[in-house]
Amino acid sequence: MMEEMCAYFPRIGDPAPPFEAETTHGVLKLEDYKGSWLILFSHPADFTPVCTTEFIGFAQIEPQLKEMNCKLLGLSIDSVFSHIAWVRNIEENFKIKIPFPVIADLDKDVAMKYGMIMPGESTTVATRCVFVIDPEQIIRAIIYYPLTTGRNMDEILRLMIALQTTDKYGIATPANWRPGDKVIVPPPRTQQMAEKRLKEKGIEVTQWYFSKKKLK
Repeated sequence: MMEEMCAYFPRIGDPAPPFEAETTHGVLKLEDYKGSWLILFSHPADFTPVCTTEFIGFAQIEPQLKEMNCKLLGLSIDSVFSHIAWVRNIEENFKIKIPFPVIADLDKDVAMKYGMIMPGESTTVATRCVFVIDPEQIIRAIIYYPLTTGRNMDEILRLMIALQTTDKYGIATPANWRPGDKVIVPPPRTQQMAEKRLKEKGIEVTQWYFSKKKLK
């Protein structure tokens, strides 16, 4: 039964599955986030060491995400009372405020909709998933981590910047791209355009299909 319930996994380009859930900031719905970017992330359990480091990490990058019109929303299969106690414990012991809400998904409704439970790892906790949802509530990126590996906050920030940059300029970003690096110019789609690309000014052409440029 668990395997059947976990069979569907939302994919990049799909509409984000709608939900309404109790959180540490009250009842929230997916549509409450329409018009802004959203990073929906799951963690295995409250009061666990790796998850604690991740919550501290997400809290630290929250101001930068806020500047990009991006909000954070956490989730685990714990009660709202557990979430509140854990958040208060983090703030007391690590002197950092957790500014984002956390879904209390005791019935696993949201976790099932988003394919956050991996039966091969555990049937009782959500793995470390990251869903990047755009202002039109389309899933733009998905990252999965195993229970044993904490997430890289620099990569999550880099991903958000890259997505917004590609949307704004109609380009792609190469491996290990950072803001300020050259970007990839989309390759020509006809033979005529390929011939033209080789003579095009203002871009760095290595081959007709491989060109870079600096963003102004």
